Amino acid sequence: TQYSFKEVFGTLVAQKELFDVVAKPLVEDLIRGKNGLLFTYGVTGSGKTHTMTGSPGDGGLLPRCLAMIFNSIGPFQAKRFVFKLDDKNGVDVQSEVEALLERQRREALPTPKTPAGKRQLDPEFADMIDAQDHCRAGDVDEDNVYGVFVSYIEIYNNYIYDLLEEAPCDPIKPKWNNCNTPVRNGDFVPPQSKILREDQNHNMYVTGCTEVEVKSTEEAFEVFWRAGQKKRRIANTQLNRESSRSHSVFIIKLAQAPLDADGDNVLQEKEQITLSQLSLVDLAGSERTNRTKAEGNRLREAGNINQSLMTLRTCIEVLRENQLYGTNKMVPYRDSKLTHLFKNYFDGEGKVRMIVCVNPKAEDYEESLQVMRFAEMTQEVEVARPLDRPLCGLTPGRRLRNQAFREELSRKLELRGGPVGAGPEEPSPAELFFQSFPPLPSCELLDINDDQTLPKLIEALEQRHKMRQMLAEEFAKNVLAFKTMLQEFDSSVASKENYIQGKLAEKEKTITGQKTELERLEKKIKTLEYKIEILEKTATIYEEDKRNLQQELESKSQKLQRQASDKRRLEARLQGMVAETSLKWEKECERRVAAKQLEMQNKLWVKDEKLKQLKAIVTEPRAERPERPSREREREKPLPRSVSPSPAPSAPVAPLRPRRSRSAGERWVDHRPPSHVPTETLLQPRVPRAITVDAPSERALARCDRYLLTHQELASDGEIQTKLIKGDVFKTRGGGQAVQFTDIETLKQESPTGRKRRSSPPNPDPAGDAADSEWTDVETRCSVAVEMRAGSALGPGFQHHAQPK
Repeated sequence: TQYSFKEVFGTLVAQKELFDVVAKPLVEDLIRGKNGLLFTYGVTGSGKTHTMTGSPGDGGLLPRCLAMIFNSIGPFQAKRFVFKLDDKNGVDVQSEVEALLERQRREALPTPKTPAGKRQLDPEFADMIDAQDHCRAGDVDEDNVYGVFVSYIEIYNNYIYDLLEEAPCDPIKPKWNNCNTPVRNGDFVPPQSKILREDQNHNMYVTGCTEVEVKSTEEAFEVFWRAGQKKRRIANTQLNRESSRSHSVFIIKLAQAPLDADGDNVLQEKEQITLSQLSLVDLAGSERTNRTKAEGNRLREAGNINQSLMTLRTCIEVLRENQLYGTNKMVPYRDSKLTHLFKNYFDGEGKVRMIVCVNPKAEDYEESLQVMRFAEMTQEVEVARPLDRPLCGLTPGRRLRNQAFREELSRKLELRGGPVGAGPEEPSPAELFFQSFPPLPSCELLDINDDQTLPKLIEALEQRHKMRQMLAEEFAKNVLAFKTMLQEFDSSVASKENYIQGKLAEKEKTITGQKTELERLEKKIKTLEYKIEILEKTATIYEEDKRNLQQELESKSQKLQRQASDKRRLEARLQGMVAETSLKWEKECERRVAAKQLEMQNKLWVKDEKLKQLKAIVTEPRAERPERPSREREREKPLPRSVSPSPAPSAPVAPLRPRRSRSAGERWVDHRPPSHVPTETLLQPRVPRAITVDAPSERALARCDRYLLTHQELASDGEIQTKLIKGDVFKTRGGGQAVQFTDIETLKQESPTGRKRRSSPPNPDPAGDAADSEWTDVETRCSVAVEMRAGSALGPGFQHHAQPK
């Protein structure tokens, strides 16, 4: 089975490589103001928690995400409590003074928290964030200030619990008894589940969830490890010693707001605040109860875990079906808290990434197939991406200019040697104007008869009045001239504005034309992309057909090669068989010709004998014919043998094959047909080490060296004649067995008075009696003939038949 994914990592992949490919783009989108969702999916014990958290000396995705965020926005963070989250999934911005008062109020609490910079890290997790590489995002807006908030929740038995909630909980005592009810203990208060709600932007959030503002990677990870990870529900099962019994969700919220025009303070406008969110989800593994041997609470937890994962799969399948077939089925988000919480992500409010963890164990084969089949199917679901937020309209680079101004001011102050106002003050223009007036005389009256002080004062005031009038007239003239200049400037500005408006109109027309051309080109590009996609799909189909045809051609060629080789083997075998058959028939023909020649010679000899006897009878005188002896005397006296060679048996003459050695270990096949009749004679054939069969078989012939056929037939005198036909067993070239007959033994019963002489007619002729007697003896002796012909059933070239002469 083959599955296709965007990226496949091996078993020895480093955490940094996995982070760079999967999580780094999500962190960059988070800093740009976009939402993201990353979750690990797989069977129990496949390494999901290890992938998310990491190990000492090699942190996972979560600590690396935190390190990249704070490495990127570290110099641009707002002071604590400048951003303040409300209870409706929104954020407010406070001034520096309000934030300072908030910090003082928090520090005045009975249990103030030590700042993150002075806190000593727990050695249990210090190695996970100590060796982080300084990875940072590239496009960070330096004219914004940032604030980071983290929260940590878990979904346990389809209920949402806040892991950062500071509740009086004793982790040693059990939270539930055997009846699944809270333990009645005055010191213990069971955690309360949270409720999901929807904000004004249709985003789901957990009401009353604790959100902690953090200022460093160490502080954020300490919140995750100490406050959250210690409270997470894990248990020991047959498949995993520390099996997660809940879905954990670590949420990172990034609030950012622009600076004002001067680049000093945060812009006090709530509409300009951007709140983005990155959710890191460690899903509990799917498991089969017959393998984990879960009972009680573990069984209930496994059922809820599998149910929530099944709901997630159902939602993905319905989304895919709606997109492929254009249907409008309702997606069952509310069937599970897990899918209901991330509903807005599947509706298009952010980027979603899934890491599929697979354990290459043979026991997890079926479950791993289901996981990979679901993960491959999720790639076909497309979610709409949100549009980028509009800019605030302020001049970029405000922070840098403000910093440059402050640095330049400090440099000039250092050059002067002190702060502003330390040296002699320069007179202002108003002071110079009043100094141009004549000085006033002394107005002190020491005598009632003093008549000089007041006239001098009056004269000085009159001079000042005249000077003021002159200055007023001059000021009026200057004002008139300035007004004239302003009017000229206004007219010139108006003419320039008209000229600029005309140019702008022309530029707008040009821009409109260019936009139209761009739209046309974009449509053309889309059309061409669509055509390219169709051509790529067509090429893919053709390549698949080409591969199939090549495979079919290869299979056909292999089949033809096999047939050709079989044909060659068959031809060789047939040639061998033809050669063997030709040799066999050549030998058979030679044997038959030799047999026929011998048969003809025997016939010629018999005829010659008969002619000689007939000649002797004809030439012998009758008077000298001796008396024919009686039959009893003939039996007692042996007949003279002829000098002529005795007729050989009619068996074919063929080149004899070398016989096998007659060792004591040879075995016989005793072939006795079912029609065999017991003769009850004293002499019975006894065959040692024999296999008695009714019909010869290849198996029996393969196990023996000799063959014996028992054949019975009726003789001329009515008695049963038994013939034992013996032969040797040979292996043929084709792997079978053949029998070569060697000799025949005959067992025959006859009665002593069974033979009868042919009755002679009355008054026989003496001369003819001798000839008749002699003829009768020959005829009696040769009353039964045995002739062997080609094609006999007794062997190659044999046939037995009996006929009276």
